[in-house]
Amino acid sequence: MNDELLQLLEQLRFKGMSAVMGDLLTKAQREGWGHQDLLLRLLQEELNYRRERSVQYRLTQAKIPWSWTLNTFPFEQQPTINKTRIMTLAGLDFMERGENIIFTGSTGTGKSGLASGLLRQALISGYRGRFYNVQDLLDELYASLADLSTPKLLNKLCRYDLLVLDELGYLTLSHEQMNSFFKLMKERYEAKRPTIITTNLTFDNWYDILQPKDMVDALLDRLRHRCCMIHIDGESLRTPTADKSFHPL
Repeated sequence: MNDELLQLLEQLRFKGMSAVMGDLLTKAQREGWGHQDLLLRLLQEELNYRRERSVQYRLTQAKIPWSWTLNTFPFEQQPTINKTRIMTLAGLDFMERGENIIFTGSTGTGKSGLASGLLRQALISGYRGRFYNVQDLLDELYASLADLSTPKLLNKLCRYDLLVLDELGYLTLSHEQMNSFFKLMKERYEAKRPTIITTNLTFDNWYDILQPKDMVDALLDRLRHRCCMIHIDGESLRTPTADKSFHPL
């Protein structure tokens, strides 16, 4: 009978149940569980299994290049960062408000670590998201022009609950890349889907890499309308004395 049950569970793809059924049957017999108690425990195990699989799938699809979390961030080495503020953001209320987050500061100060940590928190909480190096995103947008798949790509990017754009710096952009980037940010703003950007540039310097001016004005206006600005005015965490358990960019 147990073998038949296991086969049925596997055919139905109830992997959470099949993994624990033997142990739970033994425990049920030992402790005198009723049928309802046993069924409840089996269903709970299946639900937990599916939730864990779902989280792992979202984490894999997000393509975060590091395994950092906010708990591993060395706040004590970057005293200009308000830890309370960061952990409040980790509560994810900014997601409901559609509020963007922009981390600014010199290279190596931990902007990418904080951005990826917030994205990871959102993924664990059930949101869908994606991490992009800005240059990689622009290259992908440019490649999509060749097979006319840009609308499909933009639609996919706009469906993410949270998008992280890492290392917005001095880039060489084509006119088509800039148009696609502006369109992406415009559509995410209108859909109230937040974007986290890390950059070592002040807003004034954005005009040096993005053109024309009127489109940059519109972009910055949308970004700053619902935005949390966090500037990190500290030294690089890549120094020899930095905590080696955390390697932020």
